[in-house]
Amino acid sequence: MRIILKGTNVELTQELRDYVDEKIGGLDKFLKNVDGTLEARVELAKTTRHHQQGNIYRAEVNLDFSGKILRVEEEREDLFSAIDGVEDELKRRIVSYKDKRNTEMRRGARIIKKIRHLSPLSWAKNEFKKINRKRDKR
Repeated sequence: MRIILKGTNVELTQELRDYVDEKIGGLDKFLKNVDGTLEARVELAKTTRHHQQGNIYRAEVNLDFSGKILRVEEEREDLFSAIDGVEDELKRRIVSYKDKRNTEMRRGARIIKKIRHLSPLSWAKNEFKKINRKRDKR
């Protein structure tokens, strides 16, 4: 996985770079079966707003893989906890994406299986259009 790190109003120390590589780079194991290149654009920033006191840090990650972009943003009082929050949310979204993809593949396989079991006579009568493709009723 290629990680592009950007700091806004924050000094990017080697400790911070290593931490981001460890946390965001560790998500690589969830994306083993994904085609294409993996690219994570990470932005770490120090933000202050008029109604908040002290330092507020923001971590934002845009994960690019196989034409899909996952974007996660987290604001916390500590930069390292913001990175941890982003990692947890990305992990949850990656697992959700993979589950949806697997469900779609299984649903398609079920439809193909039903079509294969139709007789040639029903093919001639176009009865295969009656198969419910939206939702498999059990």
